[in-house]
Amino acid sequence: MAAAFTALRVLLGLFFLLAGAVKLSELLSAELHRHMSSEFVRFAEVFPLKALGFAPEPGRYLQAVGWVEAVAGLLLAFGPQLLQEISNFILSVLMIGAIYTLLVLREPLAMCAPASVCLGLLLLLNIRGHVDPPKPKFE
Repeated sequence: MAAAFTALRVLLGLFFLLAGAVKLSELLSAELHRHMSSEFVRFAEVFPLKALGFAPEPGRYLQAVGWVEAVAGLLLAFGPQLLQEISNFILSVLMIGAIYTLLVLREPLAMCAPASVCLGLLLLLNIRGHVDPPKPKFE
């Protein structure tokens, strides 16, 4: 069972690394990068902290999310356990923010599915994905 959770953790981490890379550069897919750039203009309009006076510029918002996804995905996949747990938390918060944004924009529920599935998998890893330390044997 531990191998399945390890595989899930690595695949999910690589997925976030790829998602972040697409947001950061046009090299993987120029069309998808342009689409994300236009979507982040809409996302910046409903940024959760906007009510507190913090309204990010859409291009910088895209870059920030891209870097967070890429670095946290890399650490989730290949980092030490402490950094895996921290990156899992960060990515979970990011997915909650993505779901919030899509709901505020009144996007169809199907648009929330990828973020919801990723959040569910991250929570599964957080709850069940850690190996318990071996119990000492009594001699």
